[in-house]
Amino acid sequence: MHPTTLRRPAGMAWIVALLVALLAVAGCGSDDASDDPAPAADGSATTSVDTMFGRVDVPTKDDMKVVALGWSDAEMALALGVKPIAVLDWQAFGGKTKGVGPWAADRFGDVEPTIIKPPGDGTLNYEQIDLLEPDLILNTRSEPDKKAFDRLSKIAPTVYPPKGTPAFATTWDVQMQQVAAALGKQDEGAKLIADVRGRIEQAAADHPELKGKTTASGAKFGDAYGAYLPGDGRLDLLTDLGLVNNDGIADLPANGFFATVAGEQVPVLDADVSVILPIGYTVRDVEQDDLLQSLTAVKEDRAIVLDPSTDLGDAWGTMSTISIPFVLDELVPQLAAAAQKAG
Repeated sequence: MHPTTLRRPAGMAWIVALLVALLAVAGCGSDDASDDPAPAADGSATTSVDTMFGRVDVPTKDDMKVVALGWSDAEMALALGVKPIAVLDWQAFGGKTKGVGPWAADRFGDVEPTIIKPPGDGTLNYEQIDLLEPDLILNTRSEPDKKAFDRLSKIAPTVYPPKGTPAFATTWDVQMQQVAAALGKQDEGAKLIADVRGRIEQAAADHPELKGKTTASGAKFGDAYGAYLPGDGRLDLLTDLGLVNNDGIADLPANGFFATVAGEQVPVLDADVSVILPIGYTVRDVEQDDLLQSLTAVKEDRAIVLDPSTDLGDAWGTMSTISIPFVLDELVPQLAAAAQKAG
């Protein structure tokens, strides 16, 4: 399943093709993502980052030309005050918001990054990236593709997720650690992580009605359904708020950050508080889906169906240190209302 919905799909066939590509492909890591930057004689520095493909040395400087290829990498860099020269626009935000969510676009200021289209066939446009002459390539939330890493590394130092991270399953805090380490901004990254964790903890404290209620973070896509698993930012945020993953979901066969849910298994999405994201569908399509409409959570108005055409629908899948506070402000009141209905 695609990590989240596309903002303005170019047609169902394209979406399904991309979903299938990503299906062929939970984060882990530590706070010691790299050594502290080592100053050089010319005033520059070199930092080292541990990745799934080994240790990567990155010469750092104030005016680094950064290409952000991984899901949410651009927003993580922007949070650290670094404006990428190019952004792979996974969620099809487009040039209006410079390839990132509207909650982050103003951080580019006057900079107009090159917008790179998502690789619908799974192949990056290496020639386009090479012509940008980057100093650093970020691909910290992506597929574990060694051939792509080798090819990109010939262009510039390339930072991937830590060892053992499934495809597109880098947790938001580990992703920030990797990006901050690559940019030589470990202290700034640690502060951002602490700030966001504090926001989540405060939201949980403000809404004790969430604690212990069951939840399911699901999706309708293509001709199937899915349930997000521990390690995916969406479910992790729900459990960090005090909710508990629904029984049965963890027993489903994992496919990276999610589990495919067959028609007869859709009841696993029935929880005290269910959150459903249509991918390639509309809210109206969910309302006409007999299986989803059969869930007690839906019948009792305890299921939150995120509209994929809204900022919240997009932010739900972005999970950056900039978008998470936005999600908390928009979604937590809805979660609390659903939890109160569950008793």
